[in-house]
Amino acid sequence: MGEDSKYLFRANNISKTFGAVHALESFSISLLPGEIRGLVGENGSGKSTFSSIVAGIQKADPGSGKMHLDGKEYDPAGTTDAMEHGVSMVVQEQGTVSKISVAANIFFGKEKQFSRMGILNVRKMINEAEKALHNIDADWIQPDKMIDDLSFEDRKIVELARALYSNPKIWIIDETTTALTVNGRQLLYRLMQRFKENGGSILFISHDIDEIMDKCDTITVLRDGILTADLKKEEFEADKIRSLMIGRKISEHYYREDIDKNISNEVVLEMNNVSTEHLSGVTIQLHKGEILGIGGLSDCGMHEVGRVMFGLDHPETGHVLKNGKEEVKSPKWAVDHSIGYVSKNRDQESMMLICSINDNIGLPSLKELSVKGAVSNKKQRELSEKWSKKMEVKADSIKVFCNTLSGGNKQKVVLAKWLGKGSDILILDCPTRGIDVGTKAAIYQLIEDLKKEGRSILLISEELQELIGMSDRIILLKDGAVTGEFRREDGLSEEKLIQKMI
Repeated sequence: MGEDSKYLFRANNISKTFGAVHALESFSISLLPGEIRGLVGENGSGKSTFSSIVAGIQKADPGSGKMHLDGKEYDPAGTTDAMEHGVSMVVQEQGTVSKISVAANIFFGKEKQFSRMGILNVRKMINEAEKALHNIDADWIQPDKMIDDLSFEDRKIVELARALYSNPKIWIIDETTTALTVNGRQLLYRLMQRFKENGGSILFISHDIDEIMDKCDTITVLRDGILTADLKKEEFEADKIRSLMIGRKISEHYYREDIDKNISNEVVLEMNNVSTEHLSGVTIQLHKGEILGIGGLSDCGMHEVGRVMFGLDHPETGHVLKNGKEEVKSPKWAVDHSIGYVSKNRDQESMMLICSINDNIGLPSLKELSVKGAVSNKKQRELSEKWSKKMEVKADSIKVFCNTLSGGNKQKVVLAKWLGKGSDILILDCPTRGIDVGTKAAIYQLIEDLKKEGRSILLISEELQELIGMSDRIILLKDGAVTGEFRREDGLSEEKLIQKMI
């Protein structure tokens, strides 16, 4: 076998086209046993396309090249075939199946091993699922519970149990850490280290450059479907990796540089003494033209703040007011009164995946786009084309379905629909989650521009540097209560914030 024999996995000259778009062009990569290789690039660079080919989700172009696993030619017929060959994959967005149990999710597609004469032994499957969860140190998750009763993070941890149950040789982790809190990430990192020590190989895809440099042995950089560089550990430099990814130099400092202390006294949105299942007597005021950051550790209540402010969740006590007098009654009321909301769970709550860019951008503005009760297709098309162009959404046309877009382009569509609506107040929950550095810089610039226009931004984020870099004020929560408030000033550090979070 020569040189190939030392590699656990090799792909040579893999190409994939979608119409006129070249997602991958003669891409080659290799994995040694016990290696964690980072795969980085902007959204749309081909990372997820390649990983989905390895995982059997789709095929490479005919005759484009070959893959080898354990020294043998590898061409999976589908995801089940890939898993039988020892390849498992966990993706960024939700990958569990609703309306069934945790155990049924772990063994989805493998039910035959618990069946006899066509009858499923549910108890046996639950017992085995309990072992699978124990093996990844997730004993708090009950295998007989319905998957829908679990938090977003715990559903993702169930996916980890499913991926590792069959002791794979190759583990593909595609943007998974963006769906996890600090505790969830630490669990994943421990599992990665254990997998590596046992001789398995990991293909680790992440937009977090610091995370990539810390966890990976090597890094492969993709740009526009083409291999840009293979880097060894001693060659890792953040700015170098970023410039290789986007084809231009981007500095570490892409947050706001101003210190604007002149915030308006006008309060445009406020929650007064609000208590819910996850919040306890929270009072928050958002001022006109302000970027107000909300942060904290896992389960602190910060995401619930956004939901209550938009009318998705209703207070048990207290109330949410717009302009000091109008109560936020529901999401429909909020939309009609110029409030927009971007959920952390983008694919589930912020957009219609099996609909076009045109449908998504036009959705909040249907009333304004209607003539005598009927939506004007021309007006909707003009609105969608205008904002799709302004947001630089990469797609052949606004007719493209959103489930085919990269994470960054999906987020641009979500923001475009609220800008097209003309929302003066934007509640942004983790707006840069799973976004590449180039798109992230563009979103930061957009937020800054909106502030200059006098719009108000509630920025909920799990990234302390993002809060420090973009906010005029930062409010921190712990156990559903406000524990600290900081104003934008020189010298504000992560350490100062963490003291109020733990």
